[in-house]
Amino acid sequence: MTDSAQNGASKPWTRIPNGTMVRHREGGRQGYIDGLTELVIGPLRNPDGRTQYRVNIGEAERFLAVEDDLLIVTDEQGMVLMLKQKPPYRSLISTQLRSAFSPDRFVVSA
Repeated sequence: MTDSAQNGASKPWTRIPNGTMVRHREGGRQGYIDGLTELVIGPLRNPDGRTQYRVNIGEAERFLAVEDDLLIVTDEQGMVLMLKQKPPYRSLISTQLRSAFSPDRFVVSA
């Protein structure tokens, strides 16, 4: 459990939705959030204290990452890139994620 969760001062966790394109800070692997995996052991966890994101990078290849290791990928207009979602929904998600994460967490798709 994080220190802020232990002392009750934490704000609600804003989960990155499935289908959102992300890029790993180290190594630059890019893919789509494919869900959460609950961990039994290991020190690195999402703010919920239990999970890591599964990131689908193609074919049957996935990797696990914590929220702090991921950058959120946007188009040139700053709208979050997502699988199979129309612009109105992407706009809503972009607004929600931008209110939860600092500007340096967003990168424009190459």
